[in-house]
Amino acid sequence: MAVPSRTTVLLVAAAVALASLARPGAADLKTDYYASSCPNAETIVRGVVQQKMQSTIRTIGSTIRLFFHDCFVQGCDASVLISSTQGNQAERDAPDNLSLSFEGFETIRSAKAALEDACPDTVSCADVLALAARDAISLSGGPFYPVELGRLDGFTSKASEVPGQLPEPTDTMDRLLAVFKAHGLGISDLVALSAAHSVGLAHCNKFLYRIYDARTGQPATDPALNPKYAAFLRTKCASGGPDWMVLMDQATPAQFDNQYYRNLQDHGGLLGSDQLLYADNRTRPMVDALANSTNAFYKAFADAVTRLGRVGVKSGAQGNIRKQCDVFN
Repeated sequence: MAVPSRTTVLLVAAAVALASLARPGAADLKTDYYASSCPNAETIVRGVVQQKMQSTIRTIGSTIRLFFHDCFVQGCDASVLISSTQGNQAERDAPDNLSLSFEGFETIRSAKAALEDACPDTVSCADVLALAARDAISLSGGPFYPVELGRLDGFTSKASEVPGQLPEPTDTMDRLLAVFKAHGLGISDLVALSAAHSVGLAHCNKFLYRIYDARTGQPATDPALNPKYAAFLRTKCASGGPDWMVLMDQATPAQFDNQYYRNLQDHGGLLGSDQLLYADNRTRPMVDALANSTNAFYKAFADAVTRLGRVGVKSGAQGNIRKQCDVFN
């Protein structure tokens, strides 16, 4: 049997790589998409995000979470921004999306309004969301990366589409990997994108099972959780109840950084799915690598979030550009 030449191997590898990116509309994305039609688009969005961040720390995590939740359901098409009507319960009101907060929606609404004043009917809500997420990340100390643009806004938003599409705090590693694989993402993307939990807040009901015995209601600590951290969490949640919110990262709550991975090394991951990244032998080496190098973390996250931004992109007759992000045209 003839041995393939190095050139042949490289060509095959390139073809496989290109095929993996051949998601609907992804090939139409360009970092300079609005260079002529709305040259100040990125500056406008960044200015709004910066202003909102100065008002409240919650802008950071809320805006980033919106982008993630949008892309995991029907793709990055701004469907998560649509408000429910009498005849339709939209994505944002699905049980799995009830943690999405006002600050994120308000940031996108304000950025879109500013863009409509400058460049009417030009910049999609899906692109506004992608840009705002990048700016919330970079303005809070994370990497600044070029955002691929040219998405269109989707025509549907249904709460019934959400179940099973988003990672859950109680998921096993195999389940997490399956969710990511279903969206064309891999194990390295799972580890890198989980750093979004470096900022933001989580409801106590998402991790109560890690600090209390579900049968007796008595204090009990998940063996994978740092006992001192568990005691701290019990104090926080006891004062506010299951709907109380706790900072995802107590060490650097307003910084998008690799402290998230160092927390995992110290058994200080807030959610069970966070700590699982350090408990599982398949992902622990990646956690250690990103914990030890800010540059490696920046590159890994920028690469992964760019791939996330290509998921389910709408183009042509698949979408349009909304005048307002919370209602269809």
